[in-house]
Amino acid sequence: MAEARIIDGKAFAAGLRERVTAAVTALKADHGKTPGLAVVLVGEDPASQVYVRSKGKQTVEAGMESFEFKMDASTDQETLLAKVRALNEDPTVNGILVQLPLPKQIDEQAVLTEINPDKDVDGFHVVNVGRLNTGNPSALVPCTPLGCVLLLRDHFKGSLAGKKAIVLGRSNIVGKPMTTLLVQESCTVTVAHSRTADLPAEVAQADIVIAAVGKAEMVQGSWLKPGAVVIDVGINRIDKPDGGTRLVGDVDFASASQVASAITPVPGGVGPMTIACLLRNTVTAFCRQNGYPEPDM
Repeated sequence: MAEARIIDGKAFAAGLRERVTAAVTALKADHGKTPGLAVVLVGEDPASQVYVRSKGKQTVEAGMESFEFKMDASTDQETLLAKVRALNEDPTVNGILVQLPLPKQIDEQAVLTEINPDKDVDGFHVVNVGRLNTGNPSALVPCTPLGCVLLLRDHFKGSLAGKKAIVLGRSNIVGKPMTTLLVQESCTVTVAHSRTADLPAEVAQADIVIAAVGKAEMVQGSWLKPGAVVIDVGINRIDKPDGGTRLVGDVDFASASQVASAITPVPGGVGPMTIACLLRNTVTAFCRQNGYPEPDM
């Protein structure tokens, strides 16, 4: 079988950011208002600092207002909740994102629940989870699963109906919302996890494989149904034999690319889609809060 087509998330994300930028330009021209995204970072986690910088940069590049709030690692929960409440009330802020993980003295769920669901551009609030699971169109959808669905729709030229899909992982951030979105796309969906009895046998039946388990190169090409489409959500840093490290996904790319018909690389696959979908969600939230028609992005 020919080697798999590479699903270029980096290129698709660049196109999505262009459409978001065009939508922002039109909204400014029509209404004289600018969407605003607030990102709150608590502590000094290096990876989180990189993410926040990247989010801020891409927000500004899309023509939106970027508000960054950096708080000390010793910040107590009530101080952070007060900041979230202030952002809920700020009319210039349309999207609120509290960067995870949070320091151990802070209850993440309490903070996520404090965010106004209509400004919850991460889609983690229980109200948005409920909206998504009941098919309510007002849901703000978690960015990574949304990005995966956009890539799949593009690959299949619109319709995923009737495809057998397997989601490896049941996290609240990726696995569960991914499953819901695939059901909404009329896929037949299996959810696999650490207690699944015969994982390779389950994977072998799937037309679409979503890997989101956080285990480097776990999924082997020999597990795949020939011609399957593989979306690798994993980002794992492993040691190179000659020293240093490299990024790999949850799928063994070398073997899987010989069996799959299409596959996302790591890096350059799902990762770039996450921030692009965050920007998309911010524009969506802005339009809903102001009663404007939502642009086609």
